[in-house]
Amino acid sequence: MALAVYNTRTRAKEDFEPLDPAHVRMYVCGPTVYDRAHIGNARPVVVFDTLYRLLKASFPRVTYVRNITDVDDKIIQRAHDSGEAIETLTARTAKMFHDDMAALNALPPTIEPRATDHIPQMIDMIRRLMARDHAYEAEGHVLFSVPSMADYGGLSRRDRDEMVAGARVEVAPYKRDAADFVLWKPSADDQPGWMSPWGRGRPGWHIECSAMAEAHLGETFDIHGGGQDLIFPHHENEIAQSQCAHDGALFVRYWMHNGFINVDGEKMSKSLGNFFTVRDLLGHVPGEAVRLLMLQTHYRRPLDWSQYGMEHAKLTLDRFYTTLRMVADIEPDGDCRTIPDDMLDALNDDLNTPLALMHLHEWVGQANRSTDRSERAMLKARILGAGHALGLLRHEPEDWFHGGNAGDGASEVDAAEIERLIADRINARRNRDFKAADQIRDDLKARGVVLEDGPDGTRWKRG
Repeated sequence: MALAVYNTRTRAKEDFEPLDPAHVRMYVCGPTVYDRAHIGNARPVVVFDTLYRLLKASFPRVTYVRNITDVDDKIIQRAHDSGEAIETLTARTAKMFHDDMAALNALPPTIEPRATDHIPQMIDMIRRLMARDHAYEAEGHVLFSVPSMADYGGLSRRDRDEMVAGARVEVAPYKRDAADFVLWKPSADDQPGWMSPWGRGRPGWHIECSAMAEAHLGETFDIHGGGQDLIFPHHENEIAQSQCAHDGALFVRYWMHNGFINVDGEKMSKSLGNFFTVRDLLGHVPGEAVRLLMLQTHYRRPLDWSQYGMEHAKLTLDRFYTTLRMVADIEPDGDCRTIPDDMLDALNDDLNTPLALMHLHEWVGQANRSTDRSERAMLKARILGAGHALGLLRHEPEDWFHGGNAGDGASEVDAAEIERLIADRINARRNRDFKAADQIRDDLKARGVVLEDGPDGTRWKRG
């Protein structure tokens, strides 16, 4: 089946028809770099990385743009509180974001523009909005005039009172309308700023994405993604800026939004003590387990995060890698980067990752039951192709069990020491010193290492 996606703009599932079938273009809102990414930040990365993999498998060329916001009031405040230079803070936290997303097996986007590299484009777009009477200057600020756009609010479908309340707009005497939002604001001497026709200042958040999307994808492009929390006001305001700057030309054809994350049934928040960063989780489980847990729920549904779910995801991956270890000596029969047909149909149905994972479970089960090498070779190719599509099973089985299936701090026993102790245990058993052999096994187990005796010798894995 052809790809179909749920379009937030139309509230319907639609067949995906790119503007140019030879070149699909997608923009996803990226991080504001002032702190570690939390699991809510990670969900859109995993969701749209999976979509990116699907698009790359289906179309000749895909340009995936995910920005970095490196000028923002939160960044300014964090730098002020910490005494760290803004450039140092944003460089450090951007690297942390990249490291954490790489641990989730997320591919880098095609282009990763930074806001501070696109200030001239933002100023140019603001000028065009002013020339078309969609923006005005007031007391050093430039604001978008919401009443100037007749169909403002079409994405979120909120009435005017809801929009004013939901935007948490600043009440300021220089605004012509309470719903108007800032495109450019003045900067104090100790704040980052750039010279503009309206004085030294910095951009508002919304104009950054509009300008970067235009610079790298053009006036109109195929897919814009992000979390549901961005529908209003951020994405609504992006539409307003971009379409009004382009004389009403459609900004985005398909809007896609992932659902929220709850923790043990409650909204994630620092005040409730249920707020987790990706790095927190990586200290306990591997990144693939975090990714798998996110893929087990359809991207548009709320995801309920729990310790049990995270541990179960890890055990599921242990099962998958156990099967791959079992068929390690069999050459796969097929291209391991090709998405199997059943999984392709599932993913083409609005990125139905739960159904795609069901097929993966089926193939793993069939491989475990089969005794035919040719059938196992075919199933191995399917399993690896499925893993490639979902961003899973990227380790060699032995690497996974020797460290990839544990969090960063799960075990301090290095591989060389484990191999030495296994050799000592073998010698003890040969000498019929079973007490010593059992003691070595029990000591390793207490340190997070499980031994598995079989006809081919002793294998080990981190528990």
